[in-house]
Amino acid sequence: MPSAAPRERVPWRRRAGAARAAVLAGVLFSAGMALSACTAGGAPEPSVAAGATPAGSADRTTQASVPLETSQTSAKSPVYWLGRSRDGIYLYREFREAGGEDNPVTTALKLMMTQKPLDPDYFTPWQQPRKLAASISGKNIITVDVSSDAFNSNVDEPTAQLAVQQLVYTATAAAASAGLVDTEQPTSVMLLVDGRTAQLAFERVQLGQLMQRDASMAAPGWIIDPQEDTRLGGQLKVFGRAVPAGTPLAWQVLKRDASGSKSVYLSGGITSGQEPGKGGEFTFVVNLEDGDYELRILPAADAAAPANAGSTAWDTKAFRIGP
Repeated sequence: MPSAAPRERVPWRRRAGAARAAVLAGVLFSAGMALSACTAGGAPEPSVAAGATPAGSADRTTQASVPLETSQTSAKSPVYWLGRSRDGIYLYREFREAGGEDNPVTTALKLMMTQKPLDPDYFTPWQQPRKLAASISGKNIITVDVSSDAFNSNVDEPTAQLAVQQLVYTATAAAASAGLVDTEQPTSVMLLVDGRTAQLAFERVQLGQLMQRDASMAAPGWIIDPQEDTRLGGQLKVFGRAVPAGTPLAWQVLKRDASGSKSVYLSGGITSGQEPGKGGEFTFVVNLEDGDYELRILPAADAAAPANAGSTAWDTKAFRIGP
């Protein structure tokens, strides 16, 4: 994951820290964030990665949830955004440069509330807060305490629900990537507003209870790597995820000509994998000549979608091959 990351599991480690007063007693943690760059390389033709099955395979299982991120080795933060897709708005993830001296969860949430997504199809309703803190207990419970000004956006109830899940996904992703929770056990989030429970998020969503990831709000398919506006050298290595595991997908690579028009240059199909711990992941590699391109991930039924049918895609990424 550069976004893509080594797939080796790093043993879970708990960070001891100073105790803090909160509704749930937490242990403050600090740890380097996680993530290594994914570089292009591989075969000259699209290939199915280990853990995936060829498109059209009948041997499929349903994944009931979106797996937590795995521990990584470099200092980038996983951040989830709201993204516009073919039939609505879902949660998508990017990896961002971390920086700063905050713990991993606070760092990721600050990025979510203060930065703009790299992908222009993504957005966030959160506002920069005066105060933000995060702690974690020994029972995989993350407590996030944020000031009320973080909710200074006028949104409808579905968007407010998605925004709360955006925080849940980002907090749990950051903790898992840094190896601060046991990813084989459920991880929950308690969201406090100015230190208080039972508040309303965006004046619409009742808080005060432990929350876990809602799989229905994650994008059915998204591109983890490459990220938007990446420059690559000769090969495109695609890494992504689909929910549920075993989902057949179509992909297209569109090339942009000198006038800015796009046409389908290459296309194919793949089914997301079902390997334990990597459920829903997919990857393939293609060789490309120099130029400006767009990658699309679509439902298998839309494999023949024309170049001007961008609204049919689950996710798209613009990238360049060459100097």
